[in-house]
Amino acid sequence: MPNPRRVFMLCTAIAGLLCLPAAQGSAQTPQAARHEPAAPHDGQHDFDFEIGTWKTHLKRLVHPLSGSNEWAAYEGVTTVRKVWDGRANLVELTADGPAGHFEGLNLRLYNPQSRQWSLNFASSRGGTLGQPTIGGFIDGHGEFYDQEDLDGRAIFVRFTITPVDADTIHFEQAFSDDGGKTWEVNWVATDKRLK
Repeated sequence: MPNPRRVFMLCTAIAGLLCLPAAQGSAQTPQAARHEPAAPHDGQHDFDFEIGTWKTHLKRLVHPLSGSNEWAAYEGVTTVRKVWDGRANLVELTADGPAGHFEGLNLRLYNPQSRQWSLNFASSRGGTLGQPTIGGFIDGHGEFYDQEDLDGRAIFVRFTITPVDADTIHFEQAFSDDGGKTWEVNWVATDKRLK
């Protein structure tokens, strides 16, 4: 009669040998594959959805971070053009409303090393590019941040871009003067595709 202990050890050794080639032959087990970090998102074409001409409805808070609730509304046209095969784009906005005529320009530049965009805004009144907001898109939603000076106070700026559908985009800008704990929205725009 065979020794039960020997039979058990022999069966365990055979089972181990049968499992060994499968583990060695596979580059990674399914569990190991789940823990590998995903390749970083290459966002150089994140703004391709916006190329074209849009009818823009926007409103801006006249006196941000002052407790005022006075808004100025505008209607206009936004044109977005690709530059550098999509690694940059140029946004031109012309709008009119009871508060007057508004012309804005936004040069958006993609940094392939950081995989982030800088959004560089200028109005025709100032004629210079402002402090860029920096960020990118996650799951189709864009968030961009910077720190600026408003009436002698250091504030944070957040700019968001949310495609609603293929023909509608929602934009919001908000300021924070308490280190990002609370935000006051001061610019809201909705673009509807014209062509």
